[in-house]
Order: sequence, then C-alpha cells, then structure tokens
Amino acid sequence: MSIRVRVRLFAIQRELAGTREVPLELADDADVEDAWVALVARHPVLGPGRASLRFARNGDYADPTTALADGDEVAMIPPVSGGSGPSEDGTRAPTRTRILELRETPFSTAILGELADALAVPEDGAVVGFLGRTRATPGTPAPGQEEEAARHAGRTVDSLEYEALDSLALRTLETIADEVATRFAVDRLAIVHRVGEVPLGEPSIAVVAVAPHRDAAFDAARYAIDETKARAPIWKAERFADGHVWIGHQARTGPEEG
Repeated sequence: MSIRVRVRLFAIQRELAGTREVPLELADDADVEDAWVALVARHPVLGPGRASLRFARNGDYADPTTALADGDEVAMIPPVSGGSGPSEDGTRAPTRTRILELRETPFSTAILGELADALAVPEDGAVVGFLGRTRATPGTPAPGQEEEAARHAGRTVDSLEYEALDSLALRTLETIADEVATRFAVDRLAIVHRVGEVPLGEPSIAVVAVAPHRDAAFDAARYAIDETKARAPIWKAERFADGHVWIGHQARTGPEEG
C-alpha cells in the first residue's frame, strides 16, 4: 500500500530544486520526515538545509513524526524573515477588530493613519504604529547563503523580494493576534505585510496596536512585530544588481517560553 503527497518548496529550496512542487509516493505509514528523506533522495542539493528546516502539513506547522495520509500537502519551511490589503481571495479576516493581511500592492507611510482610523474607538487613548522599510545595508544571511552573501559584501541592497505560504502565514498572524489579546488585553491590532518586490526605502510591513492606555499598546505592537518576523512563513531575499541573498533564521512554531 502507498500514499501520494504533494511537497511544496519555497525561497532558497525552490531555487535549489528548480521547482515549486514535488509529487511523492510513500509507504502508507509514512510521516513528515519520510517525505523529507524521499525529497532529498530526488533532490540531494536540499539535504544540507535540514538543520534549519520546519515543516507544515495541510497548512499547519507539524512535527517530523506527524503521520501523513493520501492527498496531504507537505510544506518545507526554510529560514524565515517575517516580516497581510486583501488576503488571497481579496477578503479581510472576519474579526472586525483585526486587520491581518498579505498585500501585493505597495503602501506608503500613510497606512499607519489609515489602520489607526479603521481600528480605534472612542475609548482608545493610545495608538502605536511600527513601519518596516527596505534599507540599503544587508542583513544576516540564511544558513547556506554565507558564501553568496560574502560575494555581495559592501554592496547596496537594491530591493527586497518577499515570498509567503499565504494560508499558514495568515493563520500564524491570527494566532499572534490571539496571543496579543491574551497577554496585553489589546484586541484592536493590524499587521499588514507586503509580498513581491519592495524597492529601497519603501515600507514592507505595518503594525498598529490600539488600546485605552499606551503601555499596553506599546507592548502589543512590539510583540506583534517580533513574533511575525520569528514565526510567519514569509521569506525575504535581498536583491543586488547581479544576484540575491536569502535572509533569515529557522522559524519558531510558537511563542518563546517565558
């Protein structure tokens, strides 16, 4: 007996394998790790990336020992740098106190005011916004990209290129918003992240937290941006005139302990 699964590849793995999807036929008792082993057997160039890899099954983070079933989708999650406009189907998250979006179209610094106006109610006395933008200086290369980063040392970044696993990224943002509400009693939160190319100096992520008091709003905004960058399956490549370097670290699948 056997099962068929569909493996999705992103960012540096997609480039190394030269494909976005790989169909696999596995034993009927196969788990996620077995899918990885079969994938590497077909594309050995992916093998060195195992130490910094996370996995997802059918849109949720999964352990290597997670059992697979026929028709499953397995996503291999390389190092992320997270940072959601409409989502993939053009709609917003159903909760009216939250705006969680991946956006292909550019936005300006004015988005902070737009999000604040959309979220704030008369009882709110504090609005805290964060805007991340493309800078000229390079960041920390993802594992396996050190040699390519050295080749571009001293050069200016022309733009960033963001790629995302949309369904899991939006679900991760929703989880982070739930955690913000539980930890800081802040229910009105926006996280809007670009995908695609973001030129030098343009915004790539906007976070806005709205609350009656400033301490909670500051804490909520900081937690939201830090957790988005650490956990959301959103990948960033720094583009130079003659190449690019993938940036990031192994994804966390949940909040840090403590």
